[in-house]
Amino acid sequence: MKRVALLCLGLAVGAASVAEAQLTMQMSNGWSFTFSGNVNAFAIYESTSESGGTLGAPGGLIGIGGKGFNVRTGLLPAFAVFDAKGKEGNTDLGVHFGFAPQIQCGGQAHDCFGAQIDMRQVYLTVGGTWGQILAGREIGLFNRQNILTDQTLFGVGATGGINGGGTTLGRIGFGYIYPNFVAQMTYSTPAGRSTQLSIGLFQPSALNSDAGTAYGQTEVPRLEAEVTVKPGDILLWLNGTAQNAKNPVADATKTAVGAGGGVRFGKTSFSLTGSGYYGKGIGTTLQFNGVGACSATAGCGPVQGIGVGADGELRNSYGFIGQLTFTPSDSKLTVAASYGSSFLESTDGEAAFKTENTLVSGGIYYQATKSLKVVGEGNYAWTKEHESGADENKTFAPAVGLMLFF
Repeated sequence: MKRVALLCLGLAVGAASVAEAQLTMQMSNGWSFTFSGNVNAFAIYESTSESGGTLGAPGGLIGIGGKGFNVRTGLLPAFAVFDAKGKEGNTDLGVHFGFAPQIQCGGQAHDCFGAQIDMRQVYLTVGGTWGQILAGREIGLFNRQNILTDQTLFGVGATGGINGGGTTLGRIGFGYIYPNFVAQMTYSTPAGRSTQLSIGLFQPSALNSDAGTAYGQTEVPRLEAEVTVKPGDILLWLNGTAQNAKNPVADATKTAVGAGGGVRFGKTSFSLTGSGYYGKGIGTTLQFNGVGACSATAGCGPVQGIGVGADGELRNSYGFIGQLTFTPSDSKLTVAASYGSSFLESTDGEAAFKTENTLVSGGIYYQATKSLKVVGEGNYAWTKEHESGADENKTFAPAVGLMLFF
C-alpha cells in the first residue's frame, strides 16, 4: 500500500532519507499493523510591503502592511499514520487512516484550546497482480506530482497569512493548484513498473463564482487521471481533471477542465524539476473554491468560487515551477532553489484583469540523523495585477525549523 503522505517526503529533495516506521505489529490472523508519521515546527518571521496596488485582484494571495513572528507547522502537516494490511487468497487488502494536526492556532489569541486536527486520509485498498482499487479519502490525482516534487514540502514556502492557522501554502497558488484530499474510487495499474496509470471517479464540486453565479447541480462524478513514466533517472508525468456542473435555474451547464505535467531528472547529487498546469474553470490556489481578493483591512479571504467569472463564463488559469537541488558528495546537506508562478485571467465579458502570484524560494536541508531534519529557508513572494500596471504586493519570510520522521 502506498503511504502518499510519507512518499512525498522522499520525492521533494533527492538526498533526503526518511526513517522506516518504528512500530509494526504482526497479528495472529496474518494481518500487520503499522504506525508511522512526522512532527515538524518552524519559526517564521514575515514582513509584507507597506504599499502595493493589487488589493482587490481576484485570486491575489499577498496583502500589504503587516509584520509578524510565528511558531507553526510548515507545508507538510504533522502526520499520525495507521496502516493495517493483509492478504486473503490472492487479494491484497488494506485500510489506512492519516491524521494531520498542526501545532498552532490561527490568529493571536493566547488561550486557544486544540489546534486543528485534519482527518486527511481514510481509505481502503483492494489489490493484486491486476493492480489496485483505492476507495475513500486520499490526495487527488490532478497536480498530485506537481506538489509531491516540490521542495517546500520540507519547509514553509508562502505562509498563506502572517497569523494563519493550518499549514502554510508552500507553492500552492504559486505554481500549482492544490489537489486536496477528496473522496474517490481510483484504479491504479500495478506498482513497481516503469509506467503507471491511475484513473478515478471523484466526489464532484460545484462551479461557483464570487459574483454569485452558481453551477451547483452535479449529476456526474469528477474524472481525474494521472500517468507516470520513469525511465532510469527521469520521472515524467501527465495528469488531468474534468468536472461538469449545471445551473438548473438558467438551464445551463459548464465543464471545467485542467491538465498538468512535468519532468524530474534526479541523481544522488542533484535533481532538476520542471512542472506546469493549465485549466479552465478550475480556479487558482484551491481547486474550484479558489481564494478571493485581498483587502487592506481583512487580508486575502476565501470565497466560494474563483474559476467562474462574473458573467458566468469560465476563467483561464495556468502556472509553472522550475526547481534545482544539489547535495555535495557524501554530505548530509542539500541546497535547493525554485521559482514558480500562478496566473488567473478574466473572461471576455469581465473587466480585464490578470492576477499573478509568484514565489522565489531557497532552502538548506540538513539530515542531522536518520530521522531528524534541520531546515533553513527564505521565501520572497509577490502578487501583481498586470492590467492595471500597479506595483505588486511583496512579502519576505525567512524560517528555520525541525522535522522528525518516524
